[in-house]
Amino acid sequence: METPSTIEIVSFAIFAAAVAHTFSTRVFEHLAHLYPRHAGLWHLLGEVEVVFGFWAMVLIVFMVTQAGTTDTLTYLESRNFTEPAFVFVIMVIAASRPVIDFAAVVLQTVARVLPFERSMAYYFTLLSVGPLLGSFITEPAAMTLSAMLLRQAYFDRNMPASFMYATLGVLFVNISIGGTLTPYAAPPVLMVAERWGFDLTIMLTKFGWKAAVAVVINAAAVTLLFRSCLNGMSGMPAALTRLEVPAPVILIHLLFLVGVVVFNHHLVVFMALFLFFLGFTEAYKKHQTQLILRQGLLVGFFLAGLVVIGGQQKWWLQPLLADMGSGTLFVGATLLTAVTDNAALTYLGSLVEGVSEEFKYALVAGAVTGGGLTVIANAPNPAGFAILKDSFEEGSISAAGLAAAAAGPTLVAAAAFLLLPG
Repeated sequence: METPSTIEIVSFAIFAAAVAHTFSTRVFEHLAHLYPRHAGLWHLLGEVEVVFGFWAMVLIVFMVTQAGTTDTLTYLESRNFTEPAFVFVIMVIAASRPVIDFAAVVLQTVARVLPFERSMAYYFTLLSVGPLLGSFITEPAAMTLSAMLLRQAYFDRNMPASFMYATLGVLFVNISIGGTLTPYAAPPVLMVAERWGFDLTIMLTKFGWKAAVAVVINAAAVTLLFRSCLNGMSGMPAALTRLEVPAPVILIHLLFLVGVVVFNHHLVVFMALFLFFLGFTEAYKKHQTQLILRQGLLVGFFLAGLVVIGGQQKWWLQPLLADMGSGTLFVGATLLTAVTDNAALTYLGSLVEGVSEEFKYALVAGAVTGGGLTVIANAPNPAGFAILKDSFEEGSISAAGLAAAAAGPTLVAAAAFLLLPG
């Protein structure tokens, strides 16, 4: 390992502070209730979506004092902010009323064929089919759709905290592994697919079918665990039998969604499509609900901050991965993913030369397995967090509670990737 520069050492300290801050946001939300005089400040510091953006600002100020404005701007311009922008855009479009209503009808239709009570069947479908859709419409879109529908049907109905945390843990893990059926939908896979030749066949045979097994097991387990709670629900809204939004409006929204997914690597194109989308929603207001622009912007801000801070962690993270054998790499990648973005992890691992096929499998499988343990582990997680957090006490989700809830589903995913053949 090369001797790190002063900026790299300080950036690591800032990264550690940001991770610690992420785990302690619930404390700040509690302080806001205890000391209402400064509630605004405590609420700001308690917003998970603000954490990495705030600490990225601290890093930028330090870099200016150490390296000067020119070098700092050069570093910022070397960062790729396409993913934060994409997550923002796809969140807003996927959470629009025509898309949500259409998705609800499709998923409730699937739920009807299952041999369960209606609320159980729909819940199981949202946590299984919803995440697996991420392999086709990208994980951020699947997260947005699944989280919005879960909030409408369950989280807004004063469900027990144990139910909400268990659901959140399964959702985050299943979204992380559910995008591995294809090589373009999961951020950690996308980072290595071209370099390592992970095509559709490889993803399906080595990763996808195992992930699908784990997704179904996780969804079935949490459904059975809370079956009495689900069966006891009263006034469960009936499945939509007729879409109130006109079919042409739904079709146009779906075309915008598909267009953004297809051009998800091309910032100029999908931002242009998004501007047209905003114009269309303004023209047909009566078929819309309020767009989640604020939540989407906060999530984009979070991910952009992670990009800025994460870019300075290569000096210690890449050698750490290179020194691991394939046997320990799976566990190492799973645990490291809990404190750093799994896409950054696989990208840095892909830069290591001369690695074996076992190394490649262990890195990617471990990265997606640990993607549900924390809000920073996987790019779509902040989107689900932003959509669902208001349903929790004091509008905040405990990092420890999330990690505990995701532990079981994570072990199921690990067992699937390690024990199933292929």
